[in-house]
Formats: sequence, structure tokens, C-alpha cells
Amino acid sequence: MKLPHPLTGDLYESPVPPGTGWPEDPAARSTAVAHDAAEVVKLAQTDDLAELDARVSVCRACTRLVSWREEVALSKRKSFADQPYWGRPIAGWGDPAPRVLIAGLAPAANGGNRTGRVFTGDRSGDWLFASLYRVGLASQPTSEHAGDGLHLRGARMMAAVRCAPPANKPTPDERDNCSPWFHAELKLVLPSSRAIVCLGKFGFDVLLNALQAVGGQVPKPRPKFGHAVEYVVPGPYGEVAVLGCFHPSQQNTFTGKLTEPMLDAVLARAKAIAGL
Repeated sequence: MKLPHPLTGDLYESPVPPGTGWPEDPAARSTAVAHDAAEVVKLAQTDDLAELDARVSVCRACTRLVSWREEVALSKRKSFADQPYWGRPIAGWGDPAPRVLIAGLAPAANGGNRTGRVFTGDRSGDWLFASLYRVGLASQPTSEHAGDGLHLRGARMMAAVRCAPPANKPTPDERDNCSPWFHAELKLVLPSSRAIVCLGKFGFDVLLNALQAVGGQVPKPRPKFGHAVEYVVPGPYGEVAVLGCFHPSQQNTFTGKLTEPMLDAVLARAKAIAGL
């Protein structure tokens, strides 16, 4: 059953087949698909960021994640029952030559898995994009759906795991299966990057592993995650600052563990380090 896209009104199936016109869909019908971990390793070997994004967006390497993301796309949350769901992996998004990187865990089942844009469409995303706008890294304060006109200013977002995981908890195998995509993207955008904000401990740990894998000299003893911690990591293209930030989850924002000024301060610091 096809349903109208909430912005364009065009009709789409859930999940959305690649190359059918969904706003900002990086893939074509002919984009190569990874069906297992070995094929992820093979297909992640490209120097073309746009092609990498396309391949990420059609990956089917993790059976449990594919089943879950597509089940959610078909069953839908009641409040979004009249919308088509993206139901595919979420590629990195933003400036192709960023000064600031934002690394997180994974898209949400009824957030990015619905909208087709990473960290968009749920309360956590509302907090993040509002803060990005306040500090001057986003063109508007809300991000409701891919294709809504929002663009990032000198910044890019990427997730450690590209599919929405059940209970927001990917398994170690799923994390490792997805790591070649993350490493490849980081390698391509690292030459311009000067600050990396990690949302939560999971994103922080995956980012440090990826930095080391692409030639970064991660300090010893290994940096520990905390809010507003800052570490300088020498890399193949110069030093990059890695900053920790509590994840803007409802658990953190409702309890006051993370406040708007706290989030703004970390993003503003990253912007200043990057010279934006």
C-alpha cells in the first residue's frame, strides 16, 4: 500500500525502494547491495562519498536489523500511520567537507527510520537540531523530514550503526558489521574535520576505534567518556578535537542530566575549534 509523503505528497511504499524519488535518497535502483559482513567490507572501499552514502542506504547485512527496521516501517506508530516509512539504513548527512562532525549511536525506529534523515523526527532530534540552529550550525531550528530545506553549516552527522536497532541496542556483531561503513566515511571527511562531537558513550567509543583505524593516534591511557570532555587526537591530516556530550535522549533531558545550555556549550565549543 502506497501512502503520501508528508512534504511532497508523492506516493511511496514502506519501506521505500531505492531510486523512486524519495527526497534526498542517495541510492539508485542499480546501487550495489551488501548482503553480509564480507560484502560490507568490499563495498565500503570507495573514494566517492556520494557512492558510499548510496551503498550504505541499501545495506542488508544484518538480518535482525533488516527485519526490525522493515517491521516498524510496515506496522508504524499510530501517530504516523498515514505516512510512508523510509525503512532503510540511514547514510551520513550534511556538508561533504565538514569542519565539525557529529557522531551518534543509530537512527530511531520512528525517527530516522521514518524520515530518511539521521537523528531526525523524534524528541532527541528536536533537541539536537534546535541547539545546532542556536549555535549557527544549522539553517533552521527543526528537522522534521528529509527534503524539508534544512542544511547544516560546515557540519556533518554520522551514526555508528546505520539501521534502527530494537530497544536502541545494537549487538556487538551488528556494530562490527557496520564499522566498515563508518570507517570509510570518516576517512573521506577527516581531511577537513577539526572537531568531532560524540553523542553518548557508544558513539564516543566507536569514534575512537574508527579514528585509530584510519591512522589517528588515540592517546594512552584511552580517553574516557564524559560530558564536555575534550581530547586532541593527532591524525593523518592534522590534529582533531574529540568532544564528549551526553546524548539528548528523553531520559537525559527530562531528568536534567542534559540541559539546553549544556548542549549548546559543547556544540559552540566544537564550532569555535573548527574556526566556523
